[in-house]
Amino acid sequence: MDLQLKIIGALLIVLALIHTVFPKYFEWKKELNGLRLINRQMMYVHTFFIALTVFLMGILCLTSSAQITGTPLGRKVACGLAIFWTARLFIQFFGYSSKLWRGKSFETTVHMAFTILWAYFSAVFITIAWTPQRM
Repeated sequence: MDLQLKIIGALLIVLALIHTVFPKYFEWKKELNGLRLINRQMMYVHTFFIALTVFLMGILCLTSSAQITGTPLGRKVACGLAIFWTARLFIQFFGYSSKLWRGKSFETTVHMAFTILWAYFSAVFITIAWTPQRM
């Protein structure tokens, strides 16, 4: 499981860095222009904090995999991460309309790739959280 956590850590850091291109890729300057200032700024601020949280999860997985898998506190952290990523997996299907990706090859590929990614994260953290600790 240590190797799986290190892989997840690297993937999470990449995912966090990808957030930096969201404003330009999704044309937020144009798309969010009609929103009130507070709503527009909340998009930027919340995206920053999501990216920061994902980045810190990645650092935690890269630097503390043995503690996550081998200590009671680590297993509790894994339980929290299992809940987080499983919730994200469900949001992939119930939070976004299939109209955004169905019938569009690039968007469908991205949707499926992230579905697999969230399922992988969930499965690893669930396994760590609920596997009995060796003495």
